[in-house]
Amino acid sequence: MKLRVLIVCVAIAWFTGCTVGPDYVKPEIDTPEAWRYEYKDSADIVNTIWWRQFDDPVLDQLIQTALENNKDVRIAAARVEEFAARVDIARAGFYPQIGYDANTSRNQSSQETSAGTVPDNVRISNNFQASLNVGWELDIWGKIRRLTEAARADLLAAEEGRRTVILTLVTSVATSYVELRNLDKQLEIAKRTLESRKQTLNLFELKFKGGVISQLEVAQIQSEYEQAAVRVPATERQIALLENSLAVLLGQNPGPIPRGKTIDELILPQIPQGIPSDVLERRPDIRRAEQNLIAANASIGVARSQYYPSISLTGLFGYASNELSNLAQQSANFWGLGADALGPIFTGGRISGEVRVSEAIQRQTLITYLQTIQTVFREVDDALVSVQKTRQELEAQGRRVAALQEYARFANIRFDEGQVSYIEVLDSERRLFEAELQFTQNQSDVYTSLVSTYKAMGGGWITEAEERANQVDFPDPEKAGKSTATSTTQ
Repeated sequence: MKLRVLIVCVAIAWFTGCTVGPDYVKPEIDTPEAWRYEYKDSADIVNTIWWRQFDDPVLDQLIQTALENNKDVRIAAARVEEFAARVDIARAGFYPQIGYDANTSRNQSSQETSAGTVPDNVRISNNFQASLNVGWELDIWGKIRRLTEAARADLLAAEEGRRTVILTLVTSVATSYVELRNLDKQLEIAKRTLESRKQTLNLFELKFKGGVISQLEVAQIQSEYEQAAVRVPATERQIALLENSLAVLLGQNPGPIPRGKTIDELILPQIPQGIPSDVLERRPDIRRAEQNLIAANASIGVARSQYYPSISLTGLFGYASNELSNLAQQSANFWGLGADALGPIFTGGRISGEVRVSEAIQRQTLITYLQTIQTVFREVDDALVSVQKTRQELEAQGRRVAALQEYARFANIRFDEGQVSYIEVLDSERRLFEAELQFTQNQSDVYTSLVSTYKAMGGGWITEAEERANQVDFPDPEKAGKSTATSTTQ
């Protein structure tokens, strides 16, 4: 009867118990009313697979390869699995923990005891025992609930961390590919210019041998030729280093990267539009920072729960016998029920210190969350400004290239007519060479700023990219080792 009363009292305490610690309340966000530059007339493609807008199948394949093989994505996926298991660990505290115990022993007692001499026939004894034990910590104060809340928030933060990795990976691959095509174009310009100046140098060397011109003019032509010659290996070095970097992003060993369309052939997509509230919902790093804040907030409750007693129910049921044949007899059973309460009286300030630590961590996490939001707003505004201004720079640079082409054409005409020296021709060609290289760089800047805009806006495309990454199974290390050994043998 008393046991039933105890169970009823515990049940009442269970269902009416409170959860210590503060409940999470979403912080107020100072959201800008509008961006510095709005593009209300453009289509909102921020949620689409935006890299397809470049209309380059090779770029599409490179991004797909990166999603399948990139090591950072795989690490992030394994991290999600880790925190999913941690949620199960924390949630297990809600349920009774049931275990078993089985043992057997054979003992021989001493004849030299205070009780006198023990007969030989009773010196040796056997013992057989099998039992089930149950322990259940009642979550009256909400400690386990707060632990589970924190673990669940850590899991969601890990998932958002994985999406952040995917966001960074896709934009990094796209940016690197655009820069690679930019360097390819610069190398083409440098080689074309080098070939043109080589022909001019050969011509002027023949004129010098014929006594038509001086050594000074040959030296001037030679210096311009060498300037273009220096540019070729420097650009080739940049291409090789960028290819190696891009190969690692693809999860491959360093090596050449396939090419698709030239930078002149890439399609320039429309600018995505968005409002601040959309960014807060889209960006995985913001959602990750908020989940970290939720976990830190729950940890305060875990720390405060140490002030209250921990109440546990225990139970034991089993069989014990000196003879194995009698172990299953009804007379061999035993059982026990109990309740334990364990609480602090004096801890020397340990618990209060742990509470202050958790509160300080929560404040740090809150500031980090707000700082993350401000950083995202800055990135969005920077990206929108860069898109508009780099396009203006490209247009102006295009007009400059056209003007210098005319300058070079007229300089050659005037030189052929004997009206100017070849110095003016060299000056026009030098300026045109640098302007063409800068125009190509401006093209790259426009695409890069657009990619940065897609990254800053986040977007629903991250979910689809994540699904693509999820479709790839982790390789079996043993099979991978065999495969490597086979390829090495071959």
